[in-house]
Amino acid sequence: MSNLSTAPIATGNDGTTRQLTDIWQELLGVEPVGIDQNYFDLGGDSSLAVQMFARIENTFHVKLPLATLFEAPTIEELARILQQENTASFGWSPLVEIQADGPRPRFFCMHGAGGNVLIYRDLARYLGPEQPFYGLQAQGLDGSCAPLTTIEEMGALYAKVIRRFQSHGPYFIGGYCMGGTLAYEVARQLQTAGEQIALLALFDTMDWSQVRLPSIWGRTYHELERLFFHAANFFRLDSDGRRKFFGEKVEALRNRLPVWKSKLLAKFSKDKGAADTQSLALGQIWQANDQACIRYRPQPFCGVVTDFRPMKQYSMFRRRDVKWGRLAQGGEQVVVLPVYPAGMLVEPFVKHLADAVKKSIDQAMLSEKA
Repeated sequence: MSNLSTAPIATGNDGTTRQLTDIWQELLGVEPVGIDQNYFDLGGDSSLAVQMFARIENTFHVKLPLATLFEAPTIEELARILQQENTASFGWSPLVEIQADGPRPRFFCMHGAGGNVLIYRDLARYLGPEQPFYGLQAQGLDGSCAPLTTIEEMGALYAKVIRRFQSHGPYFIGGYCMGGTLAYEVARQLQTAGEQIALLALFDTMDWSQVRLPSIWGRTYHELERLFFHAANFFRLDSDGRRKFFGEKVEALRNRLPVWKSKLLAKFSKDKGAADTQSLALGQIWQANDQACIRYRPQPFCGVVTDFRPMKQYSMFRRRDVKWGRLAQGGEQVVVLPVYPAGMLVEPFVKHLADAVKKSIDQAMLSEKA
């Protein structure tokens, strides 16, 4: 990258900055890294952030939430936080400010199975600076307490946090995959409390209670479909896009390995310290969230569900009863995007989702005025 050589480099006796620079360079595979360069612009993602914050915890003995990257995405800003005497003020909170300013209504997005909300960074960016965007992240991400184990418990917590931040509706709520399931339950609980839901946006989300577990052959076919859809997304791109898309997928797989390793070590090893707390916490949250989705039995919602779908879907998700039409008493509005599964939040396809979400928010605002 040509801009690396002109970026400010850590110098002097600033030990915190120098140690952070070493961590970033090793994990990102980029050298040198300027202290004012953005983590995400350097190729960092949510999976790699897990390793980075585990290294920060081991080095500085300070536990920071992954969402700190939204407020401190550079080494310089992160060092400033670590050098503060009271880092407890940066402790865990369900509500994450991804994009605070703007005249449009606040859009609240629920975390997916991974528990963190870094996955929404590009969506928030493409929605534009006028769109306030907030994420709800999972309890237990910092390893200080156990994750919640039911969708109803999570929904109650997030509804309470949202009402504390914005006392009354109309509310604009959404989420990807499991995040859509949470968005549905949060919207239902807010509505039960007498609040108005202007938009309930579900991104590639199913009613998991209606999904039939496949046989061993069905699981094999599902994995083949997964490979096909990844390839289909890949071949829709130009050469530069293909190179970036392939690199992101390889990096995501590589960065999930420490999480899986930590889960196995924590379960089978006598040395419980062998699994770093950040990776272990994320692994536990993934497991708890997956089980919560399977057990969840959604109740009817007295409103409209806006269902954002890829143009093709896994065969096990094509039945009508796994969709939301039978539960959405106000009807189901389907928005089909020109993307295959697993690509909705990924560059460059996330632009399509952002355009569709912006249009849906505009329509909901017009309905409110009417």
